[in-house]
Amino acid sequence: MPVPWFLLSLALGRSPAVLSLERLSGTQDTVHCSPGLSCHLWDGDLLCVPGSLMPAPGPVLVPARLQTELVLRCYQEQDCDLCLRVAIHLAVHGLPEGPDQDLYGTDAELKPEENGSLQAQVVLYFRAYAASRCVLMEVQVPAALVHPGRPAGSVVFECLEVALGAEVRIWAYTQPRYQKELNLTQQLPDCRSLEVRDSIENCKALPWLDVATDGEDVLLHVDISEGQRVGLSLYWNQSQGPTRPWWHQNLTGPQTISLNHTDLVPCLCVQTPGHPRRGCSRQGANRATGASLARVTLGPVSFQVWPLEPDSVRTSLCPFREDPRAHRNLWHGARLRLLPPQSWRLEARCPMPAEASLCWQPPGGDTCQPLTPLLPRENVTVNKALEFPLLNGHPNLCVQVHSAEKLQLQDCLWADSLRPPRDDVLLLEVQGARENRSFCALEPGGCTPVLSRAPTRAARLGEQLLRDLHSGQCLKLWDGDLETLWACPMDKYMHQRWVLLWLAGLLLAAVLFLLLLLQKGRVKAAARGRRALLLHAADDAAFERLVGALASALGRLPLRVAVDLWSGRELGALGPAAWVHAQRRLAMQEGGVVVLLFSPAAAALCREWLQDGAPGAHGPPGTHDAFAASLSCVLPDFLQGRAAGRYVSACFDGLLPPAAVPAPLHAAPLFSLPAQLPEFLGALQGRDAPGPARLRESARQVARALRPALERCSRPPPDPSPAAPADPE
Repeated sequence: MPVPWFLLSLALGRSPAVLSLERLSGTQDTVHCSPGLSCHLWDGDLLCVPGSLMPAPGPVLVPARLQTELVLRCYQEQDCDLCLRVAIHLAVHGLPEGPDQDLYGTDAELKPEENGSLQAQVVLYFRAYAASRCVLMEVQVPAALVHPGRPAGSVVFECLEVALGAEVRIWAYTQPRYQKELNLTQQLPDCRSLEVRDSIENCKALPWLDVATDGEDVLLHVDISEGQRVGLSLYWNQSQGPTRPWWHQNLTGPQTISLNHTDLVPCLCVQTPGHPRRGCSRQGANRATGASLARVTLGPVSFQVWPLEPDSVRTSLCPFREDPRAHRNLWHGARLRLLPPQSWRLEARCPMPAEASLCWQPPGGDTCQPLTPLLPRENVTVNKALEFPLLNGHPNLCVQVHSAEKLQLQDCLWADSLRPPRDDVLLLEVQGARENRSFCALEPGGCTPVLSRAPTRAARLGEQLLRDLHSGQCLKLWDGDLETLWACPMDKYMHQRWVLLWLAGLLLAAVLFLLLLLQKGRVKAAARGRRALLLHAADDAAFERLVGALASALGRLPLRVAVDLWSGRELGALGPAAWVHAQRRLAMQEGGVVVLLFSPAAAALCREWLQDGAPGAHGPPGTHDAFAASLSCVLPDFLQGRAAGRYVSACFDGLLPPAAVPAPLHAAPLFSLPAQLPEFLGALQGRDAPGPARLRESARQVARALRPALERCSRPPPDPSPAAPADPE
């Protein structure tokens, strides 16, 4: 349901000022003059043709000022019509300025009339919507009343019957015409502004109007009494050409009319009658019956309704001229259109005061760079073709339309036909004295000389741009008397720059890719764990089981363990010496560690090697080939100080004390297991070692795995000799 906005009775006036009007009797139009003047009103209306201006032959009477007054022409006490009284104040044109010159001195070309007066024919022309009238008056001014610098008197016409609420334009001039005609526009009041509205037939029994809002719509409800017929019309008022009707409806009963607020524009006007005319007689023999007129106000918006009477004299009201919503709607619907070859047009529903200018829109730029004052702003006539002051179009050229110093509209008209904006630079060529020419680049910061050290791309490429201009690669946009505007392409220079940046980007990407591969390799190696090579001497089967248990326990940690016990096939194929050297070299290359597990046999082999330079034959033949083969490359690292960070030594509690390990081999960390398992595991994992808590947990797991094998190694071997037989008795 629409929400009522307000309810307005036309018996209540809108304006706080209520007019009290003088009453005139009779139906005849009359004229009267100020004292001393004589005047006469010609019978019948005239066809108004002002004619062209003529030089005054001497002193002549001319209209100097127009003044109007509203009165009532009454036929009975309660039966009156609104009437307009017009006073024309006269002056003398062409009067000599000298103090000794009288009106008819020897220098005057106009001879006096017989009665010694100046005579003039004064024309009054009235025009309202769809109606006009022209009257002629004769005025004579005695010579005694004519003085330099003083008015010559006045003549008053009464009166012109006018429509309530109408807009009337009045012109006054003489025939023949010696100066530009005077003109005056008069907006007349309606019934609500008149104190004597009960005396005007047109103001009686008016309908009620109700305006409400329903969402985005404005609803106009007209409540018409039984048997009453009224009309309502809206149209667009154009400054050039005929009006454009928009909406008209004859109403014969109560009705609600919906008007969307987006349809409001400043030139949307209401067509209304003044009063229906019963005749054309100037004397008013057939006076008007009147037009009942109703208006409802919606902010600054007005609507009017009128009775449907024959021969109605209609007036026009344009109530939306100052409505901010109407102006927003107007600019929202305005469009710029390109007309070939170099013309354009601002299309809008209403005429509007506006100025247009050209600007330069770089690709990807936020603001359009104005080309003023080089190409100044020009006034715009709506819906009229205008010429660009250009020689050629360009996709970067745009049109800006300003109104009240505010940017209302911008459009790059050539962007569709000449492709998207290009990365061009504007060069301004200035012709100096002696045919000297200078060039500067139009940029947001100003006009930068192209041959300068300014930190702009145009200055950096100044010589190249000038070569392009002289070779005909630039487009001439505008040519003035001493200045010329060029658009020079920058694409090829930007392409070169982008090629270098592209190559640098490729190189950077390759470096990053290599670093990524290296990092990936490190991460992958860290994920697989550090390589650990276990070297041991084969004392007996129990010790080999202990070494195997340790290798298995270490393999469950992030370590890659290599031990000869697990590589029997490779040992058989390569031999002990080649296998040990290959595994040691691989561990060294990957940042791994070599673990020397000392047993009594291993310690003895090391002492023999250190004493004799070669291992002896301690232990059963062939049981220590792998360990013995490693001493030739392991012990030199210890003797030459290269063992730190690459070797770790360990012995087992109860099998060999750390002091039994030869002193030179103490250059690398030496641990006793399982007592020092946390430290041992931390040394094996190096930088990838976890925190102390996790190391202790890992040490407990390794200790549990070693305990059974370590207990077997610690038991004394059984006695192989048989028991002695008992002596016989």
